[in-house]
Amino acid sequence: MIKLIALDLDNTLLNYQKQISPANERELRRLHEAGMKVVLCTGRPINAIWNYIEQLGLTEPEDATITFNGGLVLDNTTRKVLAQRGMSKQALQPLYQFAQEQGVPLDVLDFDRVYPVNDLGSSIYRDKLNGKIDFEPRSFVDLPEQEYAKGILANTSAELDQLQRALPDSVKQQYHIVRSQPEILEFLPPKVDKAVGLADLLHHFGWDFSNLMAFGDAENDAGMLEKAAVGVAMGNASPEIKQIANYITTTNDADGVAVFLSQYFPKE
Repeated sequence: MIKLIALDLDNTLLNYQKQISPANERELRRLHEAGMKVVLCTGRPINAIWNYIEQLGLTEPEDATITFNGGLVLDNTTRKVLAQRGMSKQALQPLYQFAQEQGVPLDVLDFDRVYPVNDLGSSIYRDKLNGKIDFEPRSFVDLPEQEYAKGILANTSAELDQLQRALPDSVKQQYHIVRSQPEILEFLPPKVDKAVGLADLLHHFGWDFSNLMAFGDAENDAGMLEKAAVGVAMGNASPEIKQIANYITTTNDADGVAVFLSQYFPKE
């Protein structure tokens, strides 16, 4: 029995204007008000998506969000940490060295802010975020000794294609690497993905993957679509994601989430 609906944001729940359509909002509010857990799953911090959480009314007791692609699970109202998985500054050293060798910018995120590594220049990452989050430029050597959520290479799609081909095994083995958007390449702690965060949240509620429905479109959604009892790929999803999913709905610009939900959970 499905009890929790997990939703990727970009190119899944959000249309190409970075908006939740009225149809998607209506269906998700209907199900949430009927007792279904609706959980946004994103690579961003919660502050950067709070407008979407409020739009959907996900501010009731025990509403939660998966952030940092599974690295942090938060209770929406209390901001209590339900699960957290990060890595040390030392663990980011191979990624920094690679960015330095390639002459490309690097952004590092802890669980509250973005640190643009300013000795490597500035990236387009700030422009890719649609929400509130603090940016605090630092040189790599001046980054605090603390736990970090991920590193980001943000560049043109063509440039990231080249960078992915150039990644040495020493870097590939250090991180879980996902292309969350054509212009964003994420370097997460090993084995961290949205499925890991959802496993933590499902366990918190006393449920398992048999209670999960998940929607996604990109590489960083693969884990949760594979694990979910009902995995739904968007019509605009990559061919690889469509192969993983149980179902394919319409595109993100054609209310794909609402179309599927209204058919799967018809109004009584």
